[in-house]
Amino acid sequence: MFEGLRQHYVNLLTSGGHIVLLFAGFQIDSKEAWPVLLGLISVISFFAWIGNQRRSRLILDTPTSRIVSAAQGYVELTGRARQAHDTPLLSKLTLLPCVWYRYIIEQERSDNKGYDIVEQGTSDDTILIDDGSGQCFIDPDYAEVITRHRQIWKKGNNRYTEYLLSPLDTLYAIGEFTTLGGANSPLDFKDDLNALLTEWKRDKTQLHERFDLNRDGQIDPREWELAVLAAKREVSKQHGEIRLKDGTHLMRKPKDGRLFLLSNLPEENLARKYVLWGWFHLLTFVGACCTAVFMLGA
Repeated sequence: MFEGLRQHYVNLLTSGGHIVLLFAGFQIDSKEAWPVLLGLISVISFFAWIGNQRRSRLILDTPTSRIVSAAQGYVELTGRARQAHDTPLLSKLTLLPCVWYRYIIEQERSDNKGYDIVEQGTSDDTILIDDGSGQCFIDPDYAEVITRHRQIWKKGNNRYTEYLLSPLDTLYAIGEFTTLGGANSPLDFKDDLNALLTEWKRDKTQLHERFDLNRDGQIDPREWELAVLAAKREVSKQHGEIRLKDGTHLMRKPKDGRLFLLSNLPEENLARKYVLWGWFHLLTFVGACCTAVFMLGA
C-alpha cells in the first residue's frame, strides 16, 4: 500500500531525472549526445505533464457530492475525518491519534552520502468521513495520500519521517463510491423463495398446521400452492424491509484506474499543486525540444 504520495514522488523523480541527464550531458561533453539527452528530457516531461494535467482536471471537473445522495460510481467527497473503530489508531513513531499514517526509518550510510531505508510501513485501517449528511467508510489501500502533517527528526544515525491524517482534519476524497446493503442489496427472489420453502419442509408439524386445511395429514397440490403464495409474500416482505434499511457507504480504489486520492488540503490547493507541476513539465518539454532542434540545426 505504498501508493501514498505517489504523484509527489513521480514529480520529484522526473525533476531529478532531468538533473541527472543534464549532468550526464556535461560529463560526456559531446555535441551529438546533447540532442539525444534533451530528447529524453522532453519525453519524460511530456508524460509527466499529461499525468499532472489529468489529475488537476479530475479534481476540478468532478463535483463534490453529499454522502446521503451520492450516485454510485466515481465521486468526490469532503467532510470531517473520523476513526472508524472504537479502538483508536495511533501512529507508529509518535503514538499520536490519527486515521492514517505512514512512517519511514532510515539509517545514515557509513560514507555520509545519504540514507538507506531500514523500515517503513503504512496503516491499513478503514477511515470514516462524515459530511453532516451521512458517513462513508474509506478503504485507503492503493490511495495517493497528500497531507500537511509531516514530521522529520534525527536520532543518532537514524532519520525518522512520519506522515499523518488527523481525526480533526477536513478530508478531501475522490474515488469509487458504492453502497453495500440497503436499496442496493443484491437480492435473489427465486433463491430466497426456495430456501424458505426448504426450511418449511423440514418442520413438517408447523407446515401441516399452517397449510393442511382438510386435516388429512397430507399437503395436496392446492394446499402446496397456498404455501408457495404465502412464502412469496414473506420473501417480498423481507426484501422490502432490507431495502428500506440504510446501506453502508464505501469509497475505494476505482477499478478503471482513475485517481484515488485522500488529502487534508483544500480542493483548490490540490488542483493548483498539479497545475503548477504541469506547467513546469510543459515548459521543460518545450524548452528541451527547442534546444534539441536548435543544436541539430547548428
